[in-house]
Amino acid sequence: MSEPTASQSENFGAHSPPVDTSDPDVITRYEPYLRMLARTHMRAAYQAKLGASDIVQQAMMQAVGALGQFRGGTEAELRGWLRQILVRQICHLDRDMHRDKRDVRREQSMEQKLAQSSMRLEGLLSADQATPSQVAVVGENLSGLVTAVERLPDDQRHAIELHYLEGLKLAEVAEALGKTTGAIAGLLHRGMKQLRAELNQANSQVGFAMPPTNNAGTESPKKKDVSQDG
Repeated sequence: MSEPTASQSENFGAHSPPVDTSDPDVITRYEPYLRMLARTHMRAAYQAKLGASDIVQQAMMQAVGALGQFRGGTEAELRGWLRQILVRQICHLDRDMHRDKRDVRREQSMEQKLAQSSMRLEGLLSADQATPSQVAVVGENLSGLVTAVERLPDDQRHAIELHYLEGLKLAEVAEALGKTTGAIAGLLHRGMKQLRAELNQANSQVGFAMPPTNNAGTESPKKKDVSQDG
């Protein structure tokens, strides 16, 4: 999978569908999205003490209480705002465990990492020449993609999260999961095939199709700095 280009990233934000925040229940739509990001970026030691679902619940409770402070108007802006809240929750847990003071630089670094993962996730749905209407559908289908990823067998899900969300190379994923690169390539291929089938079936009525990846997803997304996400 190739990393979303700068123009694609701008399109994600510029053409993101509007979001109605008059009902606080809108926050619950993003629970799977936040849980995937938390699971990917929380340290293993933290997850043993407080699971990703727990930290996301705390972030969502804070978001509901502070919803009146949200100044955006699109789904992309709301996702970015929710990521900031999630980052503060993760870093707060880090401070509690190590009795440290607040580290603003660490929070900023974490925000960038979560934004990169979000862009990679959107990149799975976006073709290189996506039209504005297709970009809007990408935002609408992000939650569906995350839910589909969570339904995958654990080994396929872990491989996809490490490779496509964290941007690890095939050999790095193999080392992390204790498998051969050939086994990881197979997991990525089967996982992406299942995701593509589910998303294409769900979106066939609106003319949207999940674009293909390269062979077994063996190209690792390039890592880059991201200050804002759409």
